[in-house]
Amino acid sequence: MAAKGNKALDLVIAGGGPAGVMAGLLFARAGCNVLVLEKHADFFRDFRGDTVHPSTLELLRELGLLEDFLKRPHDEVRSLTARVADREITIADMSHLPVKTRFVALMPQWHFLDFLADEARRYPGFHLRMEAEVVDLLFENERVAGVRLADGEEVRARLTIAADGRGSILREKAGLPKKDLGAPIDVLWFRLPKEPTPKNETGGTFGSGTFVVELDRGDYWQCAYVVPKGAADEIEAEGIGPFRENLARAAPELASVVGTLKGWDQVKLLSVSLDRLTRWWRRGLLAIGDAAHAMSPVGGVGINLAIQDAVAAANILAGPLARGEDVDRLLHQVQDRRMFPTKVIQRGQKTVHDRVLTPLVVRKAVLDKVPLVLRLFELIPFLRRIPARLIGLGVRREHIRSPDAGLRRAAAAPSRPSRPRGSSRSPRRTARS
Repeated sequence: MAAKGNKALDLVIAGGGPAGVMAGLLFARAGCNVLVLEKHADFFRDFRGDTVHPSTLELLRELGLLEDFLKRPHDEVRSLTARVADREITIADMSHLPVKTRFVALMPQWHFLDFLADEARRYPGFHLRMEAEVVDLLFENERVAGVRLADGEEVRARLTIAADGRGSILREKAGLPKKDLGAPIDVLWFRLPKEPTPKNETGGTFGSGTFVVELDRGDYWQCAYVVPKGAADEIEAEGIGPFRENLARAAPELASVVGTLKGWDQVKLLSVSLDRLTRWWRRGLLAIGDAAHAMSPVGGVGINLAIQDAVAAANILAGPLARGEDVDRLLHQVQDRRMFPTKVIQRGQKTVHDRVLTPLVVRKAVLDKVPLVLRLFELIPFLRRIPARLIGLGVRREHIRSPDAGLRRAAAAPSRPSRPRGSSRSPRRTARS
C-alpha cells in the first residue's frame, strides 16, 4: 500500500466539464484531495449540451441533490416529437420510465456546472482552478505523474484523469489509441425567439433535404440545423439571407422569426465527431467523457454518458485512492464497465447517421410522406417507450456506490480555496458561484 503523503495530490483532473467536475465532487466526497483544472475563465460556453437526462437526475437524487438542483431555472421535456410532411408524431414518451424523474431537464450547461462545483466546494478536498490550461503530461519511470500547464507550472498527483473533451490533448500525449467511426454531418446552432406555451414543444423537423432540431427553452428556441460535414463555409459564403430562407422552408413553424438572425455571429458551428479510445488508460492516467469517446449530438446523450463515466470511475477508484492504495491495477475496470454502453450508443448514433441523416441531409432526400418507421410510433404507442428508455436512461446505468467520508460542510467553501497540495504555485481564481 502506498503511503498518502503531502508531496502530491491524490487526483488531478484536466477539464472542468461535466465529467471532470462530477468526478471531482465524488472523489472529494470519498475523502480524496482533488484539483480540477479548467482552461477557461468561467463555465460559460453557449450552445453546449443543455440536456440533463433522467439517468443524471437520478444520480443527483441518490446524492441528495435533486431537490436543490430543480430549484434552479429549467424546462422539462416529457416527450419528443418529429415533424414531417405536415404531421407531428410523438416518438418518445418518458412517462413510463421506471424512475421518479420522468423528464429531461433543459438547463444551460454553465448553470449545471456551477451547481456541481458549488456542491463540490462543500468538501475540503475539492479545489477548482480556472484559466489553468493543461498542455502536457509529466512522467516518472514511464508512469503518468501529473500535468504541465501552459505557463510551465507542474502539478503532480497520484492519479490523473483526462476529462479535457473531444479534442483531448492528454489522450494524445499519453499515446492512447483511437478508433474514428466517422461523422457525415456538422451542426449549426442558433437561437430564435418563441412565445411561451403551456406544454414544452421540443422536437425535430424533417424538411426537404434538411433536419432541424428545436429545443423549447420557454421564451426562445435553441435550434440545431444539420448540414453535411464541411459545408458550413459554403453556407456562410452564400450569405445569411439564403440561410434564413432555407431555414424557413425546412421548418415552416420558424418562418415568422428567422428574420431575427441578422448575422453569422449569431450562429455557432459544432464540428461533429464520433470516435472512441480502444484503451482508456495507462499507468497513472484514466480518460473519461468525451476524451474517451466523442459522441454525436444525436439523442443529446453526451453529457449524460460523461457523467456516467465519472460515477463509474469513482465507484471503482475513489475508495482505494482515498485509502492510499495503488489504483493502477484497477484502471482497466473503468473501461471494462463503460465500453459496452459506449459501443451500444455509438452504434445507434452511427445507424442514425447512415440511414437517416446521410440520405436526408447529404443526399438531399425529400420526405413528402411520413416514413413507415415513424408511422409505427402512431400505430403502436408502446414503441415510444424504446427511444425514451435509450435516451432517458441509456445502457448499463450507473448508481452512486463510491464512499462518503462524511466531510460535507453545511455551507459552501469560499470561492478562493487555500493552496492544494501538489501545486507549485498558489491557485488561480475559481469559477463564479
